[in-house]
Amino acid sequence: MDTLSHFHSLDELIRALDRERKLLSGLFQDRKRLSFRYDVARDMAAKKDESLKFLRRFGVIRENGDFVELEDVYMKFFEEVLEVNEEINVASVKESIGNLNAAIDYYQSENSPTRKYGYLKDVKRILRNIALTTLRNVIDLKRNIDNTYKNEPTFAVKKKKLVNLDEKRKDIAVLINECERVIDEKQATFFMMAMDVGLKETVTDVKLQLREVYHNLLELDRQIINYLNLIEYQNRLFEKVQKLKYLRDQMLLETNTDLKAKMDARNPVWMEPRPRYTLKVSLSMLRTTDLGLKILQDVAKGKHNSRLRKGNLAEPLTKEELTEQQQVLQMVDVREVKTAFMASGDNLFHFVMNYSGYRKNMTEEEKLVLFCQIAAQYLDELFISEEHSRHGNIEFPLIYPKTA
Repeated sequence: MDTLSHFHSLDELIRALDRERKLLSGLFQDRKRLSFRYDVARDMAAKKDESLKFLRRFGVIRENGDFVELEDVYMKFFEEVLEVNEEINVASVKESIGNLNAAIDYYQSENSPTRKYGYLKDVKRILRNIALTTLRNVIDLKRNIDNTYKNEPTFAVKKKKLVNLDEKRKDIAVLINECERVIDEKQATFFMMAMDVGLKETVTDVKLQLREVYHNLLELDRQIINYLNLIEYQNRLFEKVQKLKYLRDQMLLETNTDLKAKMDARNPVWMEPRPRYTLKVSLSMLRTTDLGLKILQDVAKGKHNSRLRKGNLAEPLTKEELTEQQQVLQMVDVREVKTAFMASGDNLFHFVMNYSGYRKNMTEEEKLVLFCQIAAQYLDELFISEEHSRHGNIEFPLIYPKTA
């Protein structure tokens, strides 16, 4: 087992991370699943096995069986800097408030001006850190709430996660109130005595940020309640659908429910918008007729109005146009031709080309199409021989009815 070492300087750390940036980037992207095998990590490392041994000895990566993972300290560092962390670290804010009280106590107990100034700098730094950490927690909380509702497939797990995130929201609100109480009540004497320009600006900025964060928490509270209500509604709907499916599978849907009566009582068609069918005017009519010229003039006048006037209605339909009109289309009954062919004993191509019982005058091309239709639709009842017949430049196989 390798002896654990540590970096002796910031330059050494930065050089090591920069040299292995390809491997570290791959490990960070696959941090949610255990899929980064040792041989893949070895291919991405700058110096192969030597690089992996170096990173493992300095606590940057660890081996988990045949897989390689980033150590937690670097994982959390990358997630916090890139603002993609999913854990809401409320404990760090609570710990910072304790450190703030301790730094104030040290300042009040210290007599050396130099050391007192050092503790005052610690107070400013801790206040800024509390505001920054709280803001990041709220951003992470917002992202986690949305991801949980949209991506978690299990209703029960989704609800538990949202309830847990709501508890995190309450904890953040409590810590915000506690920080404001430290500034305004618990350590009011310190902030009055030690208030210089720098501390005054820091306190003002921190209060403004905490107030903005608190308003965002109120919005998150409303959003969580809305999501929980939607989950309950979707869960009840899912249960109803399951019951209906069970009743349908058991053929009890109509006897055990009033679903048919409910559906018959509904008339959703009246809620649909009325369709409008627009007809385009012929360009030749617009160009060559007096009526077309009048239409163009009306449209030109309408450009100066807010909207075109409604009143230019079409002429009423005449009695002749309202009279029922029928049109008979002559068609070939493929089944009838096929039945006649099956009784003829002839080959299909010769029969179709010379058949005289068509109900319409058929061209040669239409007969060829009919030949292909019969051959494709009734292939199971036909026998295709190896002989062919030529028609122009096209050869057709000789097809006969199958004998019993």
